[in-house]
Amino acid sequence: MVGKEGEARLMFMRRLLLSLFVLTLPAYVTYLLAAPSDSTDRWFNRLIAQFTHDDRPADKPRFLLYPTLGYSPETSWEFGAAGSILFHAKNDPQRNRLSEVTLFGFGTLRAQYGIWLDNAIYTDRDQWIVLGRLRFQRFPLLYYGVGPEAPAKAPTVVNGTYFLMRQRAFHRLAPNWFFGPEIDIQSLSRVDFGGEHLTRPLPPGAEGSTNFGIGMGTVYDSRPNMLNTRNGWFAELSWLHYDRAWGSDYGFNLYFAEVRRYKNMGRGQVLALQALGSIVEGEAPFNQLSLMGNESLMRGYYTGRYRDRHYYAAQAEYRFLPLPFSKYLGAAAFFGVGAVAPSFSALSLRHVRWAGGVGLRYLIFPKKDIFVRFDMGLTREGPAFYLFTGEAF
Repeated sequence: MVGKEGEARLMFMRRLLLSLFVLTLPAYVTYLLAAPSDSTDRWFNRLIAQFTHDDRPADKPRFLLYPTLGYSPETSWEFGAAGSILFHAKNDPQRNRLSEVTLFGFGTLRAQYGIWLDNAIYTDRDQWIVLGRLRFQRFPLLYYGVGPEAPAKAPTVVNGTYFLMRQRAFHRLAPNWFFGPEIDIQSLSRVDFGGEHLTRPLPPGAEGSTNFGIGMGTVYDSRPNMLNTRNGWFAELSWLHYDRAWGSDYGFNLYFAEVRRYKNMGRGQVLALQALGSIVEGEAPFNQLSLMGNESLMRGYYTGRYRDRHYYAAQAEYRFLPLPFSKYLGAAAFFGVGAVAPSFSALSLRHVRWAGGVGLRYLIFPKKDIFVRFDMGLTREGPAFYLFTGEAF
């Protein structure tokens, strides 16, 4: 006889399979309508081939659909599906940059789920660029505490429903230089902050909060292909103000600056450099402090492993795209350093953390020069693994 927990998991798996079916159905139907009428075997072979061969003209949009699988102690097994659309405005790769829109949905054996949507859209002749991300998830957050000395052992598991929407619409002022407004909405609700086993003092925002930020930003972007830049610059400077006057539960400012440099070293080799700083001033909830660690910078650290008002980091990555002996396989090696602190004057060398690693690449879209990356990030606290389309930065 199946208990209540087993019934709940069985029901969740049914919903998960139904969700994956719904996510993949539009692509399935579109492909069937476009395909000539022939045998199911030939259709299936072509369906597999479209993810391993890039035989469409370079000016045509490409659609990538693939399953995802992951595991972590706080989630158990994670199953998902992702779909990406890659295109040039007016199908003109000579005049317009590559744009990307990616939808990702997942669920876990512990009844956690989420949907992500990321966009980087360049309009005709770069008149506008729209950069943004959307997150909706019921997913545990690991809270280690605030500050550069937050202990690694026994983090608090924070369960809650998390929503984020950030969009930046930048208008071109001059070649490669853009300026425009930004908005950011973040909400953490239905929060269970550690249950009965919590021993740390509750931080601001522990009972949940909703915050709405409005600001401005400027970007310099000379990258022709944001998913795999071989030469060029990217720089961003932005400011967001969160205020109770327009509905925020907390009032604070976020200042952010970033610079990236890409240098073509010849023979398919690229040197990529990145540096950033994030500063939070005012009363901010714990989930909107500056967070160290993610799938791009300081790979190997859990997002928010260290958090505080100030965060500074830099990294270098050397890429072989592709390897000298292969047409499709590539590799990368990366190393970064970062630190958090309550103020700039409180920064200390003893609080600097390092993160490095290596990765493999597979050239999935040769005509658009796009690789799938599998990275292993290493820190003094252990390894972490990442699988994504496009380079880390």
